[in-house]
Amino acid sequence: MSAFSRFTPLIQSLPATIPFVGPEAIERQRGRKVAARIGANESGFGPANSVLLAMQQAAGETWKYADPENYDLKQALASHLRISSANIAIGEGIDGLLGQIVRLVIEPGMPVVTSFGAYPTFNYHVAGHGGRLVTVPYADDREDLDGLLAAVKRENAPLVYFANPDNPMGSWWPADRIVEFANALPETTLLVLDEAYSETAPPESIPAIESLIDKPNVIRTRTFSKAYGLAGSRVGYALSTPGTTLAFDKIRNHFGMNRVGVAAAIAALADQSYLKEVIARIAASRERISRIAGDNGLQPLPSATNFVAVDCGQDATHARAIVDRLMSDHGVFIRMPGVAPLNRCIRVSAGPDAEMDLFEAALPAVLRNLAAGS
Repeated sequence: MSAFSRFTPLIQSLPATIPFVGPEAIERQRGRKVAARIGANESGFGPANSVLLAMQQAAGETWKYADPENYDLKQALASHLRISSANIAIGEGIDGLLGQIVRLVIEPGMPVVTSFGAYPTFNYHVAGHGGRLVTVPYADDREDLDGLLAAVKRENAPLVYFANPDNPMGSWWPADRIVEFANALPETTLLVLDEAYSETAPPESIPAIESLIDKPNVIRTRTFSKAYGLAGSRVGYALSTPGTTLAFDKIRNHFGMNRVGVAAAIAALADQSYLKEVIARIAASRERISRIAGDNGLQPLPSATNFVAVDCGQDATHARAIVDRLMSDHGVFIRMPGVAPLNRCIRVSAGPDAEMDLFEAALPAVLRNLAAGS
């Protein structure tokens, strides 16, 4: 396959990878439709009706670019969080913001610290900008704060990534330990504190906004993709000091936000009663996933997210077989962590009752067939 001959040496050295194989690609590969889409940590409960109405109203103006300053969304977030709009940067979901953060800090060869098995899209951006990943193993299925700090100091790393709650295991640390970790970092190390699942987490696990908002070397990333049900709209935001957030303006795509998605995010913030309803439904679904796992001899792990990691009790080959057979035999789409020892688990997203019904019926059938060697 021919390609342009003057791509940079870095680009020529990288594989053409996709961090996640989407359910649409799986449908094309398998020739089977997904019946239960409970693998990508989306919200099958969807956005509020008020949000859908706002999107419909905004659709007629989709011929316009969105405000490149994202003024209205910043003001809405500032009011909601009780901070200044100067503390906020807007981006195309957390994934887009992560790429910008890496670009702001990392030059080829620089060390970047993260947990081994943590969110792979961050690693993808680090590789794409020539950074050198330094990974720290999980400890008891939770990111190792002490290990991350030691690696930062050993490598003199300018960037460290930590998610709380965590993906793919659903684990979390209490807020005071996170603040302690942030304060212990060198001032020359930027902490990316990924809080994609902050809405579904116990309140005591999320540091108060004021506890970190004055630290220029901490960027907290959040999203409307999870509890708010707007994954397809690609709206995320970052919180830090005004000086740090202003740096995004030097490199971001100023017309990167879509007008309908921005309207949806503003409407979602205004409908906190619906958010509370969804959080309760997520909690109930997590409990059901855990019950289904336990009924089938598997071990659900505690979760503060909109998914549950389930220990299948064997190795990655067994977990992969469960993932594949659920999809191929029943159209139930789930995922699993990518590296050992986490990949002894499968990961099941919270979802509506109809999808949980399919999972509950399919899992024992798959396990029986695997046990029988069929």
